[in-house]
Amino acid sequence: MPASPQSFLDLPGIKKLRSGKVREVFDLGETLLFVATDRLSAFDVILPDPIPKKGAVLNQLSAFWFKRFDKIENHFITVDFHQFPEKLQPFRAQLAGRSMIVRKTKPLAVECVVRGYLAGSGWKEYQESQSVCGIELPAGLKLASQLPEPIFTPATKSDTGHDLNIDMKECRRILGSDMAERVRDLSLQIYSAGRDHAAQHGIIVADTKFEFGTVDGQLLLIDECLTPDSSRFWPRDQYVIGQSPPSFDKQFVRDYLETLDWDKTPPAPKLPGDVIARTAAKYIEAFERLTGKKLKSDRH
Repeated sequence: MPASPQSFLDLPGIKKLRSGKVREVFDLGETLLFVATDRLSAFDVILPDPIPKKGAVLNQLSAFWFKRFDKIENHFITVDFHQFPEKLQPFRAQLAGRSMIVRKTKPLAVECVVRGYLAGSGWKEYQESQSVCGIELPAGLKLASQLPEPIFTPATKSDTGHDLNIDMKECRRILGSDMAERVRDLSLQIYSAGRDHAAQHGIIVADTKFEFGTVDGQLLLIDECLTPDSSRFWPRDQYVIGQSPPSFDKQFVRDYLETLDWDKTPPAPKLPGDVIARTAAKYIEAFERLTGKKLKSDRH
């Protein structure tokens, strides 16, 4: 039987620090437990319908990249449930396959976005100003055009939860010049490595978002890494400049929601069964293409 979708999660006796749009974060003392649920958010609103196995995809794909980029310091400790603390063992059914133990860090106040192609808010901004986050771009680019080279376009969170694009000057003001340049360089380095790997498996990484944190003065890559939630993945064989390519991520859901008379504020509308099923299949296909492995079941 397919694993039932997991939405909100509590672990009796384990202190929950916060519930994000997708992740539940628990305090294990020296470390944190990240649990990727099957929740889906679009336009910064959590949708009422979970996507089956989505959490397992996000968790296991992040673990794949953290291990692959082992020369870049990150917060990942283990995704192997057998290595989880004894107090978590009773929760195997809820945790196995969709959770990881990570180091505690102090997250930076800037989200590190890298764009290799024009899409989303970058495309909207380009149409207005021929630039993205203060970076001038060539004239004549179209929707989904590849940029001459990847660009670093940081963002911050506002009180409403919507990402706000900023330029490098503002990024330096928030983080300090040295830290801003470090995260810019690391973000471009990780994106390029991920893009090159994905290209070998027929996937274009149009853009992605990284987060960083510090611990004892050390800079670490944190949160998730190159997943369908933090990135736009496009199939190479269906890519056409000037069109919004079919994607391996929640853009499929966004496109459906754009056809509705919905003002993008809670409560979000329910999703049809076929949209849920096709989205779940997209996430799983992205995982299996990028890793060359089958997704481990929640019971594994």
